[in-house]
Amino acid sequence: MRLGVLDVGSNTIHLQVVDAHLGGPPIPNSSYKSVIRLTEYLDANGAISDAGISAITDSIQKNMAAAQHLNIDELLAFATSAIREAVNSDEVIAHVNEACGIDLQVLTGEEEARFTFLAARRWLGWSAGDLLVLDIGGGSLEVARGSEEEPSFKSSMQLGAGRLTRNFLKGDPFTAKSLKSLDEHIEEHLEPLTRSLATFEKNTATGTSKTFRTLAKLSQYAYPKNGHHLTLDSIETVTPKLQELSLDERRELPGVSNERAHQLVAGAMVARQLMRTLKLQEIHICPWALREGIVLHRLDWIER
Repeated sequence: MRLGVLDVGSNTIHLQVVDAHLGGPPIPNSSYKSVIRLTEYLDANGAISDAGISAITDSIQKNMAAAQHLNIDELLAFATSAIREAVNSDEVIAHVNEACGIDLQVLTGEEEARFTFLAARRWLGWSAGDLLVLDIGGGSLEVARGSEEEPSFKSSMQLGAGRLTRNFLKGDPFTAKSLKSLDEHIEEHLEPLTRSLATFEKNTATGTSKTFRTLAKLSQYAYPKNGHHLTLDSIETVTPKLQELSLDERRELPGVSNERAHQLVAGAMVARQLMRTLKLQEIHICPWALREGIVLHRLDWIER
């Protein structure tokens, strides 16, 4: 099957086309992406503005048109945190579905965690044993843990890097006061994980998001032997350095994309506090995440 996976996220609208079949991995074919930053279209009441709805619609139509020649067999379209938590979510979905002729579904936070966990489990295999999977998105943080394909623990928190940047961080570079306020907020909201994951005995976890991949790349310059890992030592070194930089300076860093530079500091602060709170010494980077999990779940459903 040739599947289109349309991910309407907090930062980007991403259409990934994959070739997939039962018993095999999803093979990337083509990718089309629009940077949108939906949190910037939220009004004071928490609704996505008319301009935001138009931006979503236009981006989807543009990406779908670009992929039309690929003859997609089925489109799997989903929206995550930014639309899920907007007070006019139903209105946004109805408008987009009618205007674009698609069936866009809103994932719950726990569904995000579940599908991301499935992707990581399939990538790493059973030898990974008891697995803790972390994903820092633009609007939310997903955490899932388990020893099988279905996580025994899954949670979604409003600790996405884009959301936190918008709500807390001021100035350029960010002010010490706003950084301290954000640090306290993150620590407070992550503390309950120490009770929920009290029986997790490893000091390693798996990170699946672009935030973790970017931080791991940056940490290689301070710790060249890290490879595709993010260590506690490296995140403790990298985070304060990022906090000192302006937006333009962050954009100049190797491996940092323009669309991620604005929220990288908040993402690093969440990653650092996760490692501190959960006593993690290392996070291994997994290239598969939510979109791959959606595809794998669809293929499993066909098999049943």
